[in-house]
Amino acid sequence: IIVLLLVGLLIAMSLHPAVPNNYEKKTETGGDIETKYIERGSHKVSYTETKEEGIIVKYQIYYPSDLKDNNEKYPVIVIANGTGIKASKYKTLFKHYASWGFVVIGNEDENSWSGESSDMSLSYLISLNEDSSSVFYQKLDLNNIGISGHSQGGVAVFNTITNTKHADMYKCAVALSPTYEQLAVALEWNYDLTKINIPTLMFAGTGPADSETITPLEMFNIMYDKISAPKAMARRGNNVDHGTMLYTADGYVTAWFMWHLQADKEASKAFVGNSPELINNALYQDQRIDIGE
Repeated sequence: IIVLLLVGLLIAMSLHPAVPNNYEKKTETGGDIETKYIERGSHKVSYTETKEEGIIVKYQIYYPSDLKDNNEKYPVIVIANGTGIKASKYKTLFKHYASWGFVVIGNEDENSWSGESSDMSLSYLISLNEDSSSVFYQKLDLNNIGISGHSQGGVAVFNTITNTKHADMYKCAVALSPTYEQLAVALEWNYDLTKINIPTLMFAGTGPADSETITPLEMFNIMYDKISAPKAMARRGNNVDHGTMLYTADGYVTAWFMWHLQADKEASKAFVGNSPELINNALYQDQRIDIGE
Protein backbone atom coordinates (compact mmCIF):
# COMPACT_ATOMS: atom_id res chain seq x y z
CA ILE A 1 0.00 0.00 0.00
CA ILE A 2 2.82 2.40 0.90
CA VAL A 3 4.56 1.68 -2.41
CA LEU A 4 1.35 2.37 -4.35
CA LEU A 5 0.78 5.61 -2.45
CA LEU A 6 4.34 6.67 -3.14
CA VAL A 7 4.04 5.91 -6.84
CA GLY A 8 0.81 7.93 -6.99
CA LEU A 9 2.43 10.86 -5.21
CA LEU A 10 5.44 10.87 -7.49
CA ILE A 11 3.33 10.63 -10.63
CA ALA A 12 1.29 13.62 -9.43
CA MET A 13 4.50 15.57 -8.80
CA SER A 14 5.78 14.80 -12.28
CA LEU A 15 2.80 16.60 -13.84
CA HIS A 16 3.81 19.99 -12.43
CA PRO A 17 6.94 22.17 -12.61
CA ALA A 18 9.38 20.91 -9.99
CA VAL A 19 10.78 24.31 -9.03
CA PRO A 20 8.85 27.61 -9.16
CA ASN A 21 10.52 30.38 -11.11
CA ASN A 22 10.37 32.72 -8.11
CA TYR A 23 11.32 30.29 -5.33
CA GLU A 24 14.36 32.35 -4.36
CA LYS A 25 12.15 35.32 -3.51
CA LYS A 26 9.26 33.36 -2.02
CA THR A 27 11.12 30.96 0.28
CA GLU A 28 11.12 31.98 3.93
CA THR A 29 14.52 32.03 5.62
CA GLY A 30 15.50 32.02 9.26
CA GLY A 31 19.13 33.12 9.32
CA ASP A 32 21.57 35.50 7.62
CA ILE A 33 23.54 32.73 5.90
CA GLU A 34 20.41 31.00 4.65
CA THR A 35 19.13 34.34 3.37
CA LYS A 36 22.37 35.15 1.56
CA TYR A 37 22.63 31.85 -0.30
CA ILE A 38 18.97 31.51 -1.25
CA GLU A 39 19.49 34.61 -3.40
CA ARG A 40 21.04 34.45 -6.87
CA GLY A 41 24.80 34.72 -7.04
CA SER A 42 26.76 37.32 -8.99
CA HIS A 43 27.35 35.35 -12.21
CA LYS A 44 25.26 35.65 -15.32
CA VAL A 45 24.25 32.21 -16.57
CA SER A 46 24.55 30.46 -19.93
CA TYR A 47 23.05 27.18 -21.12
CA THR A 48 23.87 24.39 -23.53
CA GLU A 49 22.42 20.96 -24.23
CA THR A 50 23.33 17.85 -26.20
CA LYS A 51 20.80 15.29 -27.40
CA GLU A 52 21.63 11.66 -26.59
CA GLU A 53 20.14 8.20 -27.01
CA GLY A 54 18.66 5.99 -24.31
CA ILE A 55 17.80 7.01 -20.75
CA ILE A 56 19.75 10.27 -20.89
CA VAL A 57 17.71 11.81 -23.75
CA LYS A 58 19.81 14.95 -23.45
CA TYR A 59 22.45 16.47 -21.22
CA GLN A 60 21.61 19.94 -19.95
CA ILE A 61 24.37 22.18 -18.65
CA TYR A 62 24.07 25.57 -16.96
CA TYR A 63 27.26 27.49 -16.32
CA PRO A 64 28.62 30.95 -15.46
CA SER A 65 28.73 33.02 -18.64
CA ASP A 66 32.16 34.40 -17.77
CA LEU A 67 33.60 30.89 -18.11
CA LYS A 68 33.96 31.58 -21.84
CA ASP A 69 36.16 34.63 -21.33
CA ASN A 70 38.76 33.66 -18.72
CA ASN A 71 41.14 30.87 -17.73
CA GLU A 72 39.59 30.01 -14.38
CA LYS A 73 38.40 26.54 -13.44
CA TYR A 74 34.85 26.09 -12.15
CA PRO A 75 33.59 23.47 -9.67
CA VAL A 76 30.89 21.04 -10.75
CA ILE A 77 27.48 20.00 -9.40
CA VAL A 78 25.74 16.90 -10.77
CA ILE A 79 21.96 16.74 -10.28
CA ALA A 80 20.18 13.37 -9.88
CA ASN A 81 16.49 13.34 -10.83
CA GLY A 82 13.55 12.38 -8.67
CA THR A 83 10.95 10.00 -10.08
CA GLY A 84 9.40 11.49 -13.20
CA ILE A 85 11.18 14.82 -12.65
CA LYS A 86 13.50 15.42 -15.57
CA ALA A 87 16.29 17.99 -15.50
CA SER A 88 14.19 20.17 -17.78
CA LYS A 89 11.86 20.70 -14.80
CA TYR A 90 14.71 21.91 -12.59
CA LYS A 91 15.73 24.93 -14.68
CA THR A 92 15.49 27.56 -11.95
CA LEU A 93 17.51 25.43 -9.53
CA PHE A 94 20.24 24.82 -12.14
CA LYS A 95 20.41 28.55 -12.86
CA HIS A 96 20.69 29.30 -9.17
CA TYR A 97 23.76 27.11 -8.67
CA ALA A 98 25.38 28.36 -11.87
CA SER A 99 24.93 31.95 -10.65
CA TRP A 100 27.14 31.03 -7.68
CA GLY A 101 29.97 29.91 -9.95
CA PHE A 102 29.22 26.22 -10.56
CA VAL A 103 28.94 24.22 -13.77
CA VAL A 104 25.73 22.23 -13.27
CA ILE A 105 24.73 19.19 -15.31
CA GLY A 106 21.61 17.02 -15.46
CA ASN A 107 19.77 14.71 -17.83
CA GLU A 108 16.26 13.37 -18.46
CA ASP A 109 16.52 9.98 -16.76
CA GLU A 110 13.29 9.33 -14.82
CA ASN A 111 14.64 6.26 -13.01
CA SER A 112 17.89 7.53 -11.56
CA TRP A 113 18.24 5.45 -8.38
CA SER A 114 21.25 3.33 -9.42
CA GLY A 115 23.49 6.34 -10.04
CA GLU A 116 24.22 5.13 -13.58
CA SER A 117 22.83 8.21 -15.31
CA SER A 118 24.56 10.56 -12.85
CA ASP A 119 27.84 8.81 -13.57
CA MET A 120 27.17 9.25 -17.28
CA SER A 121 26.62 12.97 -16.73
CA LEU A 122 29.95 13.31 -14.98
CA SER A 123 31.67 11.21 -17.66
CA TYR A 124 30.28 13.55 -20.28
CA LEU A 125 31.62 16.61 -18.47
CA ILE A 126 35.03 14.98 -18.14
CA SER A 127 35.06 14.40 -21.91
CA LEU A 128 34.17 18.06 -22.52
CA ASN A 129 37.01 19.15 -20.25
CA GLU A 130 39.38 17.22 -22.52
CA ASP A 131 37.85 18.39 -25.82
CA SER A 132 39.76 21.35 -27.25
CA SER A 133 36.72 22.36 -29.31
CA SER A 134 34.47 22.63 -26.25
CA VAL A 135 33.75 25.82 -24.31
CA PHE A 136 34.50 23.72 -21.20
CA TYR A 137 38.00 22.70 -22.35
CA GLN A 138 40.27 22.77 -19.29
CA LYS A 139 37.67 24.96 -17.49
CA LEU A 140 36.30 22.38 -15.05
CA ASP A 141 37.70 21.97 -11.54
CA LEU A 142 37.48 18.19 -11.32
CA ASN A 143 38.91 18.24 -7.81
CA ASN A 144 35.75 19.95 -6.60
CA ILE A 145 32.65 18.00 -7.62
CA GLY A 146 29.39 17.74 -5.69
CA ILE A 147 26.10 15.99 -6.26
CA SER A 148 22.52 16.64 -5.16
CA GLY A 149 19.30 14.69 -5.60
CA HIS A 150 15.73 14.70 -4.33
CA SER A 151 13.51 11.71 -3.46
CA GLN A 152 14.60 8.85 -5.77
CA GLY A 153 17.39 11.27 -6.68
CA GLY A 154 18.53 11.09 -3.05
CA VAL A 155 18.90 7.33 -3.49
CA ALA A 156 20.84 8.07 -6.69
CA VAL A 157 23.17 10.33 -4.70
CA PHE A 158 23.97 7.51 -2.26
CA ASN A 159 24.67 5.06 -5.07
CA THR A 160 26.59 7.53 -7.23
CA ILE A 161 29.10 8.37 -4.49
CA THR A 162 29.57 4.75 -3.40
CA ASN A 163 28.99 2.46 -6.36
CA THR A 164 29.88 4.04 -9.71
CA LYS A 165 33.01 4.37 -11.83
CA HIS A 166 33.69 7.94 -10.75
CA ALA A 167 32.49 7.62 -7.15
CA ASP A 168 35.86 8.65 -5.72
CA MET A 169 35.81 11.98 -7.61
CA TYR A 170 33.00 13.46 -5.51
CA LYS A 171 33.93 15.81 -2.67
CA CYS A 172 30.51 16.34 -1.04
CA ALA A 173 26.86 15.34 -1.42
CA VAL A 174 23.31 16.46 -0.64
CA ALA A 175 20.23 14.21 -0.37
CA LEU A 176 16.82 15.88 -0.14
CA SER A 177 13.91 13.80 1.20
CA PRO A 178 15.70 10.57 0.27
CA THR A 179 13.59 7.42 0.21
CA TYR A 180 14.25 5.56 3.45
CA GLU A 181 15.98 2.19 3.30
CA GLN A 182 13.16 -0.33 3.75
CA LEU A 183 10.92 1.47 1.27
CA ALA A 184 13.82 1.73 -1.16
CA VAL A 185 14.35 -2.03 -0.90
CA ALA A 186 10.65 -2.60 -1.62
CA LEU A 187 11.06 -0.47 -4.73
CA GLU A 188 14.30 -2.32 -5.62
CA TRP A 189 16.35 0.85 -5.11
CA ASN A 190 18.98 -0.66 -2.82
CA TYR A 191 21.82 1.43 -1.37
CA ASP A 192 24.46 1.15 1.37
CA LEU A 193 24.97 4.22 3.57
CA THR A 194 27.91 2.64 5.41
CA LYS A 195 30.02 3.10 2.26
CA ILE A 196 29.68 6.90 2.24
CA ASN A 197 33.05 8.58 2.89
CA ILE A 198 32.46 12.22 1.92
CA PRO A 199 30.63 15.06 3.73
CA THR A 200 26.90 14.50 3.29
CA LEU A 201 23.99 16.86 4.02
CA MET A 202 20.42 15.55 4.28
CA PHE A 203 17.12 17.39 4.57
CA ALA A 204 13.52 16.21 4.76
CA GLY A 205 10.12 17.79 5.33
CA THR A 206 7.66 17.49 8.20
CA GLY A 207 4.56 17.25 6.02
CA PRO A 208 2.70 13.92 5.81
CA ALA A 209 4.31 12.58 2.63
CA ASP A 210 7.80 12.84 4.07
CA SER A 211 7.09 12.25 7.76
CA GLU A 212 4.72 9.32 7.24
CA THR A 213 5.93 7.65 4.05
CA ILE A 214 9.16 8.70 2.36
CA THR A 215 11.53 9.91 5.10
CA PRO A 216 9.95 9.34 8.54
CA LEU A 217 12.00 10.82 11.38
CA GLU A 218 12.83 7.49 13.02
CA MET A 219 14.11 6.10 9.73
CA PHE A 220 15.88 9.37 8.90
CA ASN A 221 17.86 9.14 12.13
CA ILE A 222 18.75 5.52 11.46
CA MET A 223 19.99 6.49 8.00
CA TYR A 224 22.02 9.33 9.46
CA ASP A 225 23.63 7.08 12.08
CA LYS A 226 24.89 4.70 9.40
CA ILE A 227 27.00 7.42 7.75
CA SER A 228 30.49 7.60 9.26
CA ALA A 229 31.68 10.57 7.18
CA PRO A 230 31.15 14.23 8.23
CA LYS A 231 27.43 14.84 8.07
CA ALA A 232 24.48 17.05 8.93
CA MET A 233 20.70 16.62 8.81
CA ALA A 234 17.56 18.58 9.58
CA ARG A 235 13.85 18.60 8.84
CA ARG A 236 12.06 21.70 7.63
CA GLY A 237 9.21 22.57 9.99
CA ASN A 238 5.77 24.09 9.44
CA ASN A 239 4.54 21.01 7.55
CA VAL A 240 6.76 21.67 4.54
CA ASP A 241 6.35 18.50 2.51
CA HIS A 242 8.07 16.27 0.02
CA GLY A 243 7.76 18.15 -3.27
CA THR A 244 8.81 21.54 -1.94
CA MET A 245 11.87 20.10 -0.15
CA LEU A 246 13.51 20.08 -3.57
CA TYR A 247 14.15 23.80 -3.17
CA THR A 248 12.97 25.01 0.26
CA ALA A 249 16.31 24.28 1.97
CA ASP A 250 18.31 25.61 -0.97
CA GLY A 251 19.95 28.41 1.04
CA TYR A 252 21.77 25.78 3.06
CA VAL A 253 22.31 23.44 0.11
CA THR A 254 24.06 26.27 -1.75
CA ALA A 255 26.07 27.14 1.37
CA TRP A 256 27.14 23.47 1.68
CA PHE A 257 28.45 23.47 -1.88
CA MET A 258 30.07 26.89 -1.48
CA TRP A 259 31.89 25.70 1.61
CA HIS A 260 33.10 22.35 0.31
CA LEU A 261 33.68 23.21 -3.35
CA GLN A 262 34.69 26.89 -3.20
CA ALA A 263 36.23 27.10 0.32
CA ASP A 264 33.73 29.79 1.35
CA LYS A 265 34.35 30.32 5.09
CA GLU A 266 31.19 32.38 5.60
CA ALA A 267 29.08 29.56 4.18
CA SER A 268 30.73 27.08 6.56
CA LYS A 269 29.34 28.93 9.57
CA ALA A 270 25.93 27.45 8.80
CA PHE A 271 27.34 24.08 9.86
CA VAL A 272 30.43 24.52 12.08
CA GLY A 273 31.72 26.78 14.83
CA ASN A 274 30.45 27.56 18.32
CA SER A 275 26.90 28.22 17.13
CA PRO A 276 26.11 26.83 13.64
CA GLU A 277 23.25 28.75 12.09
CA LEU A 278 21.38 25.61 11.03
CA ILE A 279 21.17 24.43 14.63
CA ASN A 280 19.63 27.73 15.74
CA ASN A 281 17.27 28.27 12.81
CA ALA A 282 13.70 28.11 14.10
CA LEU A 283 12.39 27.06 10.67
CA TYR A 284 14.11 23.69 11.10
CA GLN A 285 13.87 20.91 13.64
CA ASP A 286 15.56 17.62 14.53
CA GLN A 287 18.92 19.11 13.54
CA ARG A 288 22.04 17.02 13.94
CA ILE A 289 25.57 17.95 12.93
CA ASP A 290 28.65 15.72 13.20
CA ILE A 291 31.41 17.51 11.35
CA GLY A 292 34.02 18.90 13.75
CA GLU A 293 36.08 21.95 12.97
